[in-house]
Amino acid sequence: MPDNSLDYLVIGAGPAGLQLGHLLQKTGRNYLILEAGPGPGQFFRTFPRHRTLISINKKHTGWDDPELNLRMDWNSLLSDDPGLLFTHYSDRYFPHADDMVRYLTDFAETCGLRVSYDSRVVRVERPGEVFRVTDEGGRTYEAKRVVVAAGVTRPNLPPIPGIETAQLYGTASTDPADYLGQRVLIIGKGNSGFETADNLIETAAVIHVSGPHSLRMAWRTHYVGHLRAINNSLLDTYQLKSQNAILDGDVKNIERRPDGTYLVTVSFARVNEVTKDIPYDSVIVCTGFRFDSSIFADSCRPALTINDRFPALTPAYESADVPGLYFAGTITQSRDFRRGTSGFIHGFRYGVRALHRVLESRYHDVPWPARELPADPAALAAAVIERVNRSSALWQQFGLLADVIVVGDGTARYMEELPHDLQGPPIGDRGHFAITLEYGPEHDKIDPFDIAVGRIRQTDAARAHEGHYLHPVVRHHLPGQAPVAHHITENLENEWDSPEVHVEPLRAFFARRTASVPV
Repeated sequence: MPDNSLDYLVIGAGPAGLQLGHLLQKTGRNYLILEAGPGPGQFFRTFPRHRTLISINKKHTGWDDPELNLRMDWNSLLSDDPGLLFTHYSDRYFPHADDMVRYLTDFAETCGLRVSYDSRVVRVERPGEVFRVTDEGGRTYEAKRVVVAAGVTRPNLPPIPGIETAQLYGTASTDPADYLGQRVLIIGKGNSGFETADNLIETAAVIHVSGPHSLRMAWRTHYVGHLRAINNSLLDTYQLKSQNAILDGDVKNIERRPDGTYLVTVSFARVNEVTKDIPYDSVIVCTGFRFDSSIFADSCRPALTINDRFPALTPAYESADVPGLYFAGTITQSRDFRRGTSGFIHGFRYGVRALHRVLESRYHDVPWPARELPADPAALAAAVIERVNRSSALWQQFGLLADVIVVGDGTARYMEELPHDLQGPPIGDRGHFAITLEYGPEHDKIDPFDIAVGRIRQTDAARAHEGHYLHPVVRHHLPGQAPVAHHITENLENEWDSPEVHVEPLRAFFARRTASVPV
C-alpha cells in the first residue's frame, strides 16, 4: 500500500518546486515535494560550472516599491516575507551559485515546506484515477495530481559520430591548468560554451567555439538565454586575431586518436571549404540539457516537443496528453522557447503562481483573483496604466502572461496574470480585453547600438504599433473574430503615464470598443 495519499505530489525541490510548495502550503493543500538530493537546489550545486549566475541581482534601484524591485531582482521567489529576498544574500550583480543554494535552503526551512529529501523518483504510473509514484528507496505515494518541477536533467547531445568520446560540460574539469597549452574545441555557442571558453583564455593555446547557427547576443534579441555580455570575452580575442575563433558550421565527426587527442571534421557554413579536419587536445560539449521522461510508465508518459527536449504543454501548464500531470519551472520553456523567460527563475516564478491559480480554480472552486471596476473607459484606462507601470509579472513574462478585463453590465472584472492563450474559465466565452507587455515585430533583427539603422524609440502615439521595444499592448478579443489591438507607445524609462501620449489614446480605444461592439 502507498505510504501517502496526496492532492499534489511535486517532483523536485528546486526554485519551481519550492515556489509551488509555498503557494500550496499557504492555501492549506495536501502536498509533498520529493527531492532526489539531500537538500534544495541540487542543480545549483553543480551549475553553472564556473559558479557565476547570469541572473541579475540589482539591489539599488532607487525604488521603494517591492513589486517594481522584482523587475530587477531575478533570483527571489515570491513570498510575503521581505526577509526572503535574494538581495539579502549577495551584493554581487551576478551572484555566486553557492548563494542561490543557501537562499533556497533558507526558503524551504523558513516556509516550513514539506519536502522529502533523498527521494529520487524512479517510476510514475497511473493504474487508475490517481498517480502512483515510487522513489528509489521503494517508497510509494499516491496523488490525484503530479507536478513535475525537476528541471532538465539529461545532456542534450547532437547526433555527431564519436561525440561519446568527448567531455561534457557537466563533468569536464574547470581547472584552467588542466588545459595548459592545449588546442580546445568547444561545441555549442550558448552561455555554457562561452563560459567554458572564457575560463580557458589564459591557459589554452587555441580555443575554437563551434555551432551551426549564427551567434545571437542577448542584448539584441532580448532573450536572456542567448549569449550574455558577462560571458563573451572570447569574442574580443577572436576579432583581434589572438588565435581563438568561432567556427560557423557543423561538426561532422569526432575521432579520438590512440594518443588521447582528437581529429574533428568540421563543415563550414561561410567559406568555400566543404570540410576540414582539425586537430585538438580536448573537445568539450556544451549543448544544453533536455527533459528526462524515462521515469514515466507508458500509460502516462507525456508527449514531448522541440526535438523531444521538453514536455508538450497546454496553456494551463498541463501535459498535452496526460490529464492531471502538470509542469513547473524551466521545463515549461516550450511555452516561449528562446523568446521569453520561462526557462529562468525571474520568469517561471510567475508561471508557477499562474499554475497554482489554475489548480485552485479547477479543483478547489477558488475563483481567479479579481477586482471590480466601473465599466467606464476612463476607469479601465486608469487600471491598465497603473498595472503596466508597476507589474513585475507582465514585465518578466512579456507576451506570455496577460491581465484580463471582462466587461459586463455596468461593471468590469479585472484579473491579473493569466496565460495569454488560456481559454474557458475563468475568462468564459464572452469578449474580453487582454493586456500584455511585448516587444515589437522583428525587434531581434535590429542592432540597437547602430544609430544609422537602429532607429529611435517610437514616441508618436499614432504610430505606436511600429515600436520595436517593450511596450504595453491591449487587445479586444471577441468570439469568432480577430482581436483588435491598441499599442501604447514606447518610453525610454518604461513609464507609460503621459496623459496625452499614453492615457488618452487608451481611454479612447476603450470608449470605441465598448460602444461599438457588445462585450
